[in-house]
Amino acid sequence: MKFARNVALVLAVAASSCVGAFSTSRINNAMKASSNTATMLRETNGGLDTDVILPSFSTKDEYVSFLKKAGSLPDGFALGTAKGTFVSVEAPAMGPLPIKATVIHLTEGPTDSWAAVFTSNRFPGCPVKVGKDRLAKGHPLQALVINNKVSNVCPGGDGIAAAESVCSAVAEGLNLPGGANTVLPSSTGVIGWRLPAKELAEDVVPKAIEAIQADSAFAAAEAIMTTDRYPKLRSKTLSNGVRVVGVAKGAGMIEPNMATMLGYIMTDATIEKSKLQAMLSAACNSSFNSMSIDGDESTSDTVVAIASGLKPLSSEDELRAALFDVCEGLASDIVRNGEGTGHVMRVKISNFPGSEYDARRMGRHLVNSPLVKCAISGNDPNTGRIAGAIGSFMGKFFPKESVDEMSLTLGGRTIFNNGKFVLEGQEVEEELSNHMADAQLGEHDDFPQHQRFVEIGVDFGGEGSDVTVLGSDLTKEYVEVNADYRS
Repeated sequence: MKFARNVALVLAVAASSCVGAFSTSRINNAMKASSNTATMLRETNGGLDTDVILPSFSTKDEYVSFLKKAGSLPDGFALGTAKGTFVSVEAPAMGPLPIKATVIHLTEGPTDSWAAVFTSNRFPGCPVKVGKDRLAKGHPLQALVINNKVSNVCPGGDGIAAAESVCSAVAEGLNLPGGANTVLPSSTGVIGWRLPAKELAEDVVPKAIEAIQADSAFAAAEAIMTTDRYPKLRSKTLSNGVRVVGVAKGAGMIEPNMATMLGYIMTDATIEKSKLQAMLSAACNSSFNSMSIDGDESTSDTVVAIASGLKPLSSEDELRAALFDVCEGLASDIVRNGEGTGHVMRVKISNFPGSEYDARRMGRHLVNSPLVKCAISGNDPNTGRIAGAIGSFMGKFFPKESVDEMSLTLGGRTIFNNGKFVLEGQEVEEELSNHMADAQLGEHDDFPQHQRFVEIGVDFGGEGSDVTVLGSDLTKEYVEVNADYRS
């Protein structure tokens, strides 16, 4: 059984899936600056900002220090985390298991300005059901509570009542005037297990509330992890001092459109609820809906944006750009941090003869091909697998569209053009293999040493849709993690 992760995002109100693509121009611009760390770090109002592409890190301590500084919380936010244990009703022989809870508190009172997107999986987790209900009824929020280890999806007991009992514990512990209705729950972990609500409500949540601090979001980025190898955090400071800080978790069950995937974005901007919802939905379409690790949609994916409203907003466009950057950075981190990921593929599709939605589908078909994944994992430039995956998709779904003008590149070198491969000699073979090797990550690394990609270009010629899709390779480590996930 796998825990709630990756998923097709759906607007919570309309319950319809949304799709989009990474902002290719913004990512390209960020990559051009990646050689100069100074251009990527900007200290504003005491906190470091992050760009879509992070600098390289030589040690875990360096990475953690960077995130702690970048995680400086917006005004009006505080959070605490705590650990506990429980014994699963479904698998008691496993003995006491660890569980963590995170509480995010709006210290100056509830806000109506919050937005969310949820999984479109037809078996959503109970916290997703509660969240959709909160959003549909227009409840203000003053707190969020997140637990890992158990996703509370289709459990044998009353999962909604369990989620609400944890919300009640948060409301009581923080003395929230609006009660449990102003608390939004999220869970990630093993699917099918009962939520250990008693342990969370009576032990872990009270300890998390005792640990509340208003300095950095880093603790939350750590506490929401499951099989994630390292925490993920991004931030931006607007020109007038407004802060946007986001954290996310996700390592497997990552196939749109959100990917297990939990994401929380906090800002102290003053923004109307409807405008924040539109911004978040668009940002998710350009990021979390444009990646895939293993092709499995999660039952629990949730992305929330919440505004304390303590600072005026001088530019909606600036806030929108910051949300896009934060979401795209977190999405890139999630793929790079995928279970057992050794390489991240970045597929840039140009002039696709169809919509951006279908271009994204083609990109995901390519990065989800087991043969392509295995070749990338082994630094093997078996380019025929790339062309074969594209041809398979086009034959099934766009049989009438011409591929005569399609060209392919790998690492910037043309490998296919005018219906023929362009592969001549050992020098080219070594160049392509070296490109893959240069982008390789350690399967067990507990921090991202670099932000390099295996670059694949697909250009259909003529005019059409342009998108960028991210994906990961397939390693022995991925199989081992998911063969023994629950323990």
